Amino acid sequence: QVQVVESGGGSVQAGGSLRLSCEVSGYTYNLMGWFRQATGKEREGVASMGIGDRSTYYADSVKGRFAVSQDNAEKTVYLQMNSLKPEDTAMYYCAVAFSRYDSSWWSSHWHEDQRYNYWGQGTQVTVSS
Repeated sequence: QVQVVESGGGSVQAGGSLRLSCEVSGYTYNLMGWFRQATGKEREGVASMGIGDRSTYYADSVKGRFAVSQDNAEKTVYLQMNSLKPEDTAMYYCAVAFSRYDSSWWSSHWHEDQRYNYWGQGTQVTVSS
């Protein structure tokens, strides 16, 4: 049974930081993504990582503030979020996939949620001004 579990969400003031975690079991993946969905808005891609080469990809809105990483045991993927803004408030989701990987192609398609096979239930991030 595949399980994708996010944790680490919470409430912070603008300018603060949070680190989200994503643990995956029962599935071998080589691509992962972080997505978010704010109330009344469509889900959007935030960041992605190619697990093999650890290439990372970011939405323009979070570049320089968010960072994706993976622990050495390759069990957990993190999303470090710094300089948080009220507009970062959303439910954040982790998603994984196992697919042929070409970094050039993935750089243009990582944000498309249909590319991912399994999703977590989400963790809420609320940023107050």
